[in-house]
Parts: sequence; structure tokens; C-alpha cells
Amino acid sequence: MRSLLLAALSCAALAQAAPLRTPHVEAELVAERTAVVPGKTLTVALRLKAIPGWHTYWRNPGDSGQPTALEWKLPAGYAAGEMQWPAPEKLPIGPLANYGYEGEVLLLTDIAVPADAKAPVTLGAQARWLVCNPERCIPEEGALTLALGAGSGGDGPLAAEIRYTRETLPQRAGGDWRFAAQRRGAAVELEIGAPAGFAPKTLEFFPYEEGKVLHAGAQPLARDGGTLRLAIPVSAQPVGEFTRVAGILASPGQPPLEIDVPVVPGAPAPSMGLIAALAFAFAGGLILNLMPCVLPVLSIKVLGLAGTKHAAAMRAHGLLYGAGVVASFLALAGLLIALQAAGRGVGWGFQLQSPVFVALLALLFLALALNLSGAFEFRSLVPAGLANASAANPHADAFLTGVLAVLVASPCTAPFMGAALGYALTESAAAALAVFAALGVGMAVPYVLLAFRPQWLKHLPKPGPWMQRLKRWLAVPLYATVVWLAWVFSIQVGLAGTQPPQDAWQAWSEERVAGLVAQGKPVFVDFTAAWCVTCQVNKQLVLSRPETERAFAEKGVALLRADWTRQNPDITRALAALGRNGVPVYALYRQGREPKLLPEILTLEAVRAALAELST
Repeated sequence: MRSLLLAALSCAALAQAAPLRTPHVEAELVAERTAVVPGKTLTVALRLKAIPGWHTYWRNPGDSGQPTALEWKLPAGYAAGEMQWPAPEKLPIGPLANYGYEGEVLLLTDIAVPADAKAPVTLGAQARWLVCNPERCIPEEGALTLALGAGSGGDGPLAAEIRYTRETLPQRAGGDWRFAAQRRGAAVELEIGAPAGFAPKTLEFFPYEEGKVLHAGAQPLARDGGTLRLAIPVSAQPVGEFTRVAGILASPGQPPLEIDVPVVPGAPAPSMGLIAALAFAFAGGLILNLMPCVLPVLSIKVLGLAGTKHAAAMRAHGLLYGAGVVASFLALAGLLIALQAAGRGVGWGFQLQSPVFVALLALLFLALALNLSGAFEFRSLVPAGLANASAANPHADAFLTGVLAVLVASPCTAPFMGAALGYALTESAAAALAVFAALGVGMAVPYVLLAFRPQWLKHLPKPGPWMQRLKRWLAVPLYATVVWLAWVFSIQVGLAGTQPPQDAWQAWSEERVAGLVAQGKPVFVDFTAAWCVTCQVNKQLVLSRPETERAFAEKGVALLRADWTRQNPDITRALAALGRNGVPVYALYRQGREPKLLPEILTLEAVRAALAELST
């Protein structure tokens, strides 16, 4: 009896491992049973417990965020199933909304134990999660292990919680449930025929796919006799077509339902109008200020603004800077319109397809970086008359600083810009000028507001040696940009030859896409350019990851890369067919269906969600 008791206690001790603790999250693997039984399935949970005020994310994080991921490291013969996600909470963040979990959550995985399994055994996994509060987000990860004993074992320390989580997981709707979905304008109407007694006051649809639903939008519920009608607002900038209502229906006090309903075409949502294009352009302009090429220059101007003593001079400086930004965007729009009228196929970033422009831009960034490093002052390199003229005309200097900001922003593409510019350059010249002006206004607004609200600058430390140290740090991304532009230049003039192939990526052509699709093979096309900052970031953080490559391989997807580093009218035409006018663009082509566009800021989950549609 004593030996049996000791064995049981030993098994219980094996199943309990010290949780991994970060400043914001407690993480551990916990099993329903304390021992593995050969040939039987074992349920293991990733337990995440966020501190108050912080949250982790569901499989579809909503407007921002990143889903939790597990990379299992199991003994030979063991196999892990898909992660099972409890229904999430809707987490409003200003005008946006995310889907996730506050406090504690158990994410279940069923582990298939081989018939010849030996015990004791240790299961391992690398866990990655993003934990956020309304102000900031912190990516975290850790290696977790779970030791399990031999014999029949007993309940693990959280067995009851694991069983409750399993019982409350979303269940497939069947039996007396009936569903139909139809597009009605800017919403999809979900018609629900429910069993008797189902009378919820509210219903919330949580989509599996990213980029389809307006996450923060209201979902009004109406009753028509025995039928419920839920209006699901469609995203103003949808990623691909909204063809299925696939996800979870949740209501307080009711078990969540998993549904997958085809959407019948109805009255389609109108194509992007001028107002929406202006809003997207404004948002894209705001985000441009955060790009690595622009941020160092803008930061130095903000520090200079803090040293201005006269409020009137500060306001004039801000307005003239804004005028320089807007005028530069309007000039760029005029040039694009003129080139298109002359039959040239051009788009955003076309000037970077010129080696001369790239070389001049590299020299400009090098001069800016050396200046921030303290190697020289610009005044010492120009004739005294010109330097004195610049000092005597601060208004001209402010205007030209706005021009410079647009120039250094040219290699970047921000979210929302692609759709807005694609609309602008397919509409009238007046519409194009209006959209480019909105882009400029969005980029100029933060600096202009600071000029009119100098009290906001009081939060900065008083001027001192720290400003020089900051300048030297801000020079680092500019030096990196110089190296990158030199690499682009070498490709354009042939010094570096062609870019080396990368693991299964083939060169793009319209004929190759058409041929592969005709064979029934899905095709993923990366429309990219060496001079596109966003393209390179997405390539390193997402497309080059082993997990992404495995996801493509599992679905048998052909990978093509359309390189727009040099002018290529075929690529320009393909982009226009997708409603886009610049890169990056990521498109998944499927037989018999419209191409699916992925977000400009790419995530692994967005890729996986797109690939999941191949099975539907």
C-alpha cells in the first residue's frame, strides 16, 4: 500500500513543473492526467495567466495583435493535434477591437500517444505569445516542459479546469440549427433558424479569417418571427472576398457555436469611394511618420522645434513644413498622372526604379547620417552666402524640410496606402490629386499639431548633452539605409547580378501563374522590390520563416516572386488588375476564384488564414 502511494505521489510530482514567469504572464504546460497510457490520447493545456490589465490573443487577434503559438517538441511516435481555442472576449481599443483573453486561459491540445510508448516521458514545446495592455505590447516566449509518469496515473492538478474548458469549447452547430448568409451593402446578414427556447438579447460573431469583418463595428440582432437576423459589418478595407461566415457565434449564458456558412451574393458593397480613399490616404500618411527612414529626420525636427522660443515663429514653421509635405505629394501626383497619360505604366515608388535616383538618395542619407553623427555641420559644406541665406529665411528652410521628409519616405509603403493609391490612379486627375493631398496632410499633421501645441513638448527633458547622444543613435538606421540603397543600386546596374533564388521561389510571369492555376495548383505571388522597406521587413519576419515555408509546402502552393526593382510593365499591369499601384502586394491565386489579397503588413497568421481557405 505504501509503495502504491509513493508511486502515485511520484507521478503527481512528475506532472507538475514550475511555471515560466515573465513580468506580465505566467505560462506552463499542464496535463489532464499525470501519466501517459500507450495508445491513448492525452489532453495537454498551455496555461497562460496575464496580470490584471493585460491580455493575450485568440487565433484571429482582430485589428492588431498576434495569436499564441506552440511549436511542439515530442518524443518519436507522439503527434500533437490542432490547438483548441475557447471563445474569446471582444477587447475594444479606442476605435478598434481585438479578440483575446484577459486573466487566465487554457489552450488545449490532444496528444496522440503511440502504442509502444515508454514512460516516464517528457513533453516539450516552445511557446510564443503577445501580451498587451491599451498602451503597449510585449512579445514573449519560452521553452516549456511537462514530465509525465508511467502507469494509469490519476488526475492532474488542473484536470477539472481542463475538462470544463473542453466542455465549453465552441461546438459545431447541427441538428435543429439553420443558417443562411447574404451580402447586403456594407454588411453580411446572417439568418439564423434556432431551436425552441433560444432567445438571446445579443449575439457576437468572431471570425476565423482576418481582414473580413469590421471588428469594432456593432452587430445588431433583429427577430423576424422565429428567425434571427444578425448584421455583420464588413471591413472597409477587406482582405479578399467575404465568401464564408466562418467562426464562432457567442452569446452570454449560451454555449458558443462554430459555424461555416457560404455567403450568397446580394447587393454588393460599393467599391471604394472618394471619401474612403481620402480616409485611407490620411491614415497611411500618419503611419509614414513611423517608418525607419522618416522617424530619425522627424525626431530631429521635433527637438529643434522644442528650442524655438516664439509661438508665432513655431506655428509658421509648422504650417510651412506641412505645406512642403503636401506640395511634394501633389507634385508627385502630377508627375504620375502625366506619365500615365503618356502611356507609361508607373506607380508608387517608380522613382526608385532609377539607379540615378537611388544613388542620389543614398548620398542624401549618408550626408544626414554623418551630420547626426557630428562629422560635420551642413553650414560648413555650403558657400557662406547660401548658408546665410538659409539662416535668414527660416520659412524656406521649413518648407524644404517638408520636401525632404517626403523624399526620404519614398521607399516606404504604409498600411492603407495601397488601396487608396490604387483608387487614386484609376480615377480622375482631380480625385488622384485629392487622395495624394490627403496623404500629405496625414503625414504633416503630427508635426503641425506640435507646432500649435508647444505645451506638449514640455514632457521632453531640458536641452543638454542627451540631445547629442540621441542624434548619434538616430544616425544608426540612416547608415543601415545607406547600405541597403547601395545594395539596391548594385542590383539595378548589374554589379550584383541577379538576386539569388531562395528556397522554392520562382520568377513570376503572367504565363506561369496562368499555367499553374489551370493545373489546379494554388499560387502565392510576392510582388516586391529591393527598394521597398516594407517588402524587406515582411520577407525577413514572415516569408523567410521555416513555419511559413512549411505552411506553403503542406498546401502544395507554388511560390512566385514578381521583382519590381526595375521598371517592368507586365508587373505594373498585374498590380493594376489587383487594384494596387505599388508594392508590397501579396496575392493568392486559386482556380475558379478571385485572387485573395493579404495585408501589406504581413503576419504568419494572415498567411495561414489565407491557406486555410484552400480547403473550403
